[in-house]
Amino acid sequence: MTGKITPALLNLMPSDAVNQPVDKILLLLESQYGKQLYSVFENFHYPSPLANQRNCAWIKRARTVGINVRTIGDFWSVIPYSMTLPSAQQAIHLLPIFEPGVVSSLYGPTSWHINPEFFSQELCNVFPHLDTVEKQLSLVVGLLHLTGRVVGIDVIPHVDRYAEQSLANPGLFEWIRRNDLIISDHRADLYTDVYDILYMLQHKGSATPGLSLPATPSVFFEQWPEEHRLLLMFGNPDDYTVRLNRRKKMVELLYQAGLETLPATMGPPYRGVEVDPDPNAVNIDDEGRIWRDYRITRPEKFSRVFGPLARYKLYESKNNNSNWELDFEKPNIRAWDYVCDHYKHIQSAFDFDVMRGDMSHVQMRPEGTPANPDRFYDLLAAVKLRILPEKPYFGYFAESFLAPPGQMAYGDECDHLEGSLADSALGDLQSEPVGTTHFVSELARYDELLRTRKFAPNFTIMTADKDDPRFDKFYVNGNETRYFIGLFLTDMPSYMGLGFECRDKHIVPAPNEHYTKLYVFKESKGPKATFGPYKWGQNTKLYHQLNRQKSLAEEIFGHIRDVETQWLLAPDRTGAAKVIAWTQNTTPRYIFAANLDQESSRQIDFNFPGGNWKMLFSSVYSNPGERNSALQGTVIGAGECLVWEKA
Repeated sequence: MTGKITPALLNLMPSDAVNQPVDKILLLLESQYGKQLYSVFENFHYPSPLANQRNCAWIKRARTVGINVRTIGDFWSVIPYSMTLPSAQQAIHLLPIFEPGVVSSLYGPTSWHINPEFFSQELCNVFPHLDTVEKQLSLVVGLLHLTGRVVGIDVIPHVDRYAEQSLANPGLFEWIRRNDLIISDHRADLYTDVYDILYMLQHKGSATPGLSLPATPSVFFEQWPEEHRLLLMFGNPDDYTVRLNRRKKMVELLYQAGLETLPATMGPPYRGVEVDPDPNAVNIDDEGRIWRDYRITRPEKFSRVFGPLARYKLYESKNNNSNWELDFEKPNIRAWDYVCDHYKHIQSAFDFDVMRGDMSHVQMRPEGTPANPDRFYDLLAAVKLRILPEKPYFGYFAESFLAPPGQMAYGDECDHLEGSLADSALGDLQSEPVGTTHFVSELARYDELLRTRKFAPNFTIMTADKDDPRFDKFYVNGNETRYFIGLFLTDMPSYMGLGFECRDKHIVPAPNEHYTKLYVFKESKGPKATFGPYKWGQNTKLYHQLNRQKSLAEEIFGHIRDVETQWLLAPDRTGAAKVIAWTQNTTPRYIFAANLDQESSRQIDFNFPGGNWKMLFSSVYSNPGERNSALQGTVIGAGECLVWEKA
């Protein structure tokens, strides 16, 4: 991957960087990119750094940073934040960008429109022609491409319970009829009842004057182009208030009829839900409607039901869904084409380079991954395949935690990732403090997967889902070590959520406004409520230490970016040995070592390749001389990371 990245705001705290005036950021960009900069402002486009790549191999070594745009306010703020990152972190993943639905969850899209809350009025004031959120997103992707970065989008296999997608396409989803605590109907063709109700509503008046209904509901929902249905049902796409009010009327009608989309599930057995009778499993919305939570009738360890979300109906049901069984031999081809076509359009419209597949761990077949998966095996694979002919470099980053077989998916999750054509997988190293026996043994397992599987597991530093009060204990110590491995272990891709680099130590939980996870939602009451904007950490000590690593990366990363590594001390599968060390497989130039033990010094017990070596960097000491006077050369301090350069 080529492209010039200059981290112009490398030493500025992210909270300060995103508050820089637009004109100041423009001057910095102009000084680096000249006239090319204003070409992007005119055309909303710049070729991807991957434009000449013919495969997806790049993502197996990518260092990715995930950004919840809601935490920084708007799309434009992605640019100054990206200017605090080193060139080694060359991929930007934007968390979901579509209009959200219930509780404003980013992972519950309610339409294919771009989220209007991500519009920057300041940018529009400077450039009046950037007067829509879509233009601003196109500009930002183009600017990231100009600066040498690639950009990813979330592909989500579900929608909000009553999204425009489900209301305009009832047959692409499963439906249930609830009567208080009882699911009274869940037959496969229940969606035809939804046809009738929504068709009747349209007789009271089209949202767009001049459009009239066809003769029957089935013609309207199955033969009319979706764009015509949306205009008739919801009105002008740019009039959010009208669309919302029209949708609310439909929700009320369906609610009175007891009709809801079947909620999405996670973990085996996936199928078979019932109303949760717990008196606390109740939600009352602003209109006074009473919603019940659901649960799996025969739950296993990771069984979970997501009440406000509806998964696309990808397969027909057996026996009219009397026993909640799917017929995997009968794909609902309309649903597959619908999702793939829409994401292909989104990719093309904004020139995304990679997709992060949400809930990639879902594998519903009790028999596990088939030996020869077909094109209707996995929806995320199908989206990738739809885009690849025009963008052969379009990669697939899977949200998969590499759990043991049978836990989060039927069968072996690694087999599923290969069957679904994943190039890279998130993994779960962020869910364990650095240096524990389990952390070390998992790192060893990931290294084995990297070398034996078709996908590359990530060294995950932190995700937006783990920046949550429940997971504070993972980040009390070892953050410098996490970043060092994620930056310099070039064989393995890495992933870092925004805010990690200056995250405060939360010995006790901080207010919700200090956690990026809680800005996935927009709740005003309850345990996930936030009041006001996200508050960046002010851990200047950590940020200074990581900036030393960033500066080192700017100096040496070009020499190691595409070079295979060789272990001098590989991660220990038993988890007992805590020091790891590596160099380049051919012509070693740098040696990297990290003590995963955050409490005790350890012996350096590996043989240096031939030649003379000098210490270049210590994560603990500012210069090698200071370090060598404090520690013997054969000892690596607790949590210390070292780099040697060949003299």
